[in-house]
Amino acid sequence: MAISAIEFLERAADLMLERAKEYDSEDGERSMRSTVAAFNVLTGNILSEQEGWLFMLLLKIARQHQTPDWHQDSSEDAIAYAALMAEAWQNEEEDDIEIIFKFTPDDDE
Repeated sequence: MAISAIEFLERAADLMLERAKEYDSEDGERSMRSTVAAFNVLTGNILSEQEGWLFMLLLKIARQHQTPDWHQDSSEDAIAYAALMAEAWQNEEEDDIEIIFKFTPDDDE
């Protein structure tokens, strides 16, 4: 039986709520901000939260495109990532991530 667009949206919303309880907070998925902050520190890049969600969305699309078999979870995740990206876009002015480096000189070196 085919799944309707509305059913996909509902399932994606349910998955987001489930994962929020398991991984993040009652407010929903909130791991991308800290993920991109860590990525930026490690790579020296400046990736925004929105770009982090775009990256994940493209990953799901690429995975689905590479296989002849359809994977329902990839479609549901892609929908959820698109929604999270939209949420991050509307809060773009709050996306400033401050990274502070502290160096302590070592007298022995």
